[in-house]
Amino acid sequence: MTLSRIFAAGALALAIAGCSTPTPETYAKQSPSLDITRYFNGTLDAHGMFQDRSGEVIKRFVVVMRCQWNGDTGVLDEDFVYSDGTRQKRVWTLTKTGPGTFTATAADVVGTARGTVSGNALRWQYVLALPVDGKVINMDMDDWMFLIDDKVMLNRTAMSKFGVNLGSVTLSFSKRPATGAAPQ
Repeated sequence: MTLSRIFAAGALALAIAGCSTPTPETYAKQSPSLDITRYFNGTLDAHGMFQDRSGEVIKRFVVVMRCQWNGDTGVLDEDFVYSDGTRQKRVWTLTKTGPGTFTATAADVVGTARGTVSGNALRWQYVLALPVDGKVINMDMDDWMFLIDDKVMLNRTAMSKFGVNLGSVTLSFSKRPATGAAPQ
């Protein structure tokens, strides 16, 4: 097989794969219906892991999120503790821009994240300035969240650079009871 045929076959495979990518609207009829102003309100606990592209778990982490809304603007204040003992803080500011759409910013996000909610699904895409081995790499993040019930949401994020898969993040969110008590 010639090099040009290999490239043509690869391009065709990418085109076909691109046609089958789900959109948030794919989940429009799924329930429970996600209202980000309701779910991301109060305190949430999250447990997650980062896997490299081979599937090896590189880091595990826990997150405490304190969330509140004022009209169409929400603040998600996240405190991360990683398995190697390092800590990180990220504060998101979300703005509802229309029915089922929002934008978001954070100090380590390049530009503006854009999100769409439909049914029980939320997808947002952004570029994260990620410190790696003393350098900062701008990583493309494709973030999908699925509401399981009024307390639990599952999250899977694909991380890539120049279209090449570099790994993924998997998270489970648990909403604390309104009293602020830790989940049982």
